[in-house]
Amino acid sequence: MNPYFKGKSIKLFLGDSLELLKQISKESVDMIFADPPYNLSNGGFSCHAGKRVSVNKGKWDKSRGVEEDFKFHSKWIKACRRVLKPNGSMWISGTYHSIYSCGFALQKQGWHIINDISWLKPNAAPNLSCRMFTASHETLIWTRKDKKAKHTFNYSEIKNGAFPKDFIKKPNKQMRSVWAIGTPVNGEKKYGKHPTQKPETLLERIIIASSNEGDLILDPFCGSATTGVIALKHNRKFVGLDLEQQYFDDLAIPRIKDLLC
Repeated sequence: MNPYFKGKSIKLFLGDSLELLKQISKESVDMIFADPPYNLSNGGFSCHAGKRVSVNKGKWDKSRGVEEDFKFHSKWIKACRRVLKPNGSMWISGTYHSIYSCGFALQKQGWHIINDISWLKPNAAPNLSCRMFTASHETLIWTRKDKKAKHTFNYSEIKNGAFPKDFIKKPNKQMRSVWAIGTPVNGEKKYGKHPTQKPETLLERIIIASSNEGDLILDPFCGSATTGVIALKHNRKFVGLDLEQQYFDDLAIPRIKDLLC
């Protein structure tokens, strides 16, 4: 399998994630962060910078119906299970459009859910219809392959606040499962913004908490490579997969090159 881009401790592969995952060695990955399509590009609208905008992100994000969406999530989750080490763990991000399908697929396949995290967005966009509560969070599922697996959790480092201040306001306190983290800041959008781009602070928290230096981290829906940026910053190795060449060329590779220079 030839990488589309290769650098020190990082490889990016262009193509269908399901096909690429078949070519990754069995039980070779320490941690996975997956931000799969949310299947919410249905002609609706949202608010950005005070203006009404479409929620459509591209063909890759369109729902194909409940059954087909569930089959897709089941397939990529099963493929990730094969490449994850016995004591590895996986994170999945989503909204109500997708996260319940992912959770059900995990349960059917025998995964053990460690936590579900509510990522609260203090700067979330307002609701324009005024007919429902304003959507201001996403859900993260943290899971391991089975209940007996000994997953990595750097408890003492997280509890003692050894990392940036936005992790824990009060040192020596356990971190809870509701995380207030804003959307990506301007410096993270230097080369443009992916429609589902995650903030670096979110990935930093996840990677520091659930992996160790030298670990191999996989993102099967790499996008703008935020996962890869943070993995490299914290001395992890990274493999990213994505179907869209434009995201690699315009966003992911330039961001990675900034770190490698």
